[in-house]
Amino acid sequence: MGTEKNPRRVAENEAMAILRMLKTSPQKLNLVAGMIRGKKVEKALADLTFSKRRIAGDVKKCLQSAIANAENNHGLDVDELVVAEAWVGKNITLKRGRPRARGRFGKIMKPFSEITIKVRQVGESA
Repeated sequence: MGTEKNPRRVAENEAMAILRMLKTSPQKLNLVAGMIRGKKVEKALADLTFSKRRIAGDVKKCLQSAIANAENNHGLDVDELVVAEAWVGKNITLKRGRPRARGRFGKIMKPFSEITIKVRQVGESA
C-alpha cells in the first residue's frame, strides 16, 4: 500500500533546475537570465561561458543541471533543447550597517536571489 507518486510539475517535453542562495541582487541576475531566454542550449552555454559577469558561471551551472535533468530523468534529446523560461526570484537579504558621521548609521543591504531555468524539447520529432 504505497502512496501515489507526485505528479510532474512540468510538461512531458520539459525539464527544470532551480538554484537558490545566489549572492547577487535579483536585478543583476535578471540581466544574465535575459541573455539566455529563448535560445538553444548550445548557444546559451556559449554565451554564459564568455560573459564578463561574475554570476554567469553560476547560471551556467544551473543550465547544465537542467540539461542533465532533461537527458537523464526525462529522456529528452539534448540537441533539440531550448531555454523555454528563465525567471529570477528574491531570497533573503542580510542587513548590515556602518557607523556614519554625527551619530548616524548607514544601512548596507546584502541581497541573495534564486533562478529557475526550464528547458523544452522542440524540433522535427517533437
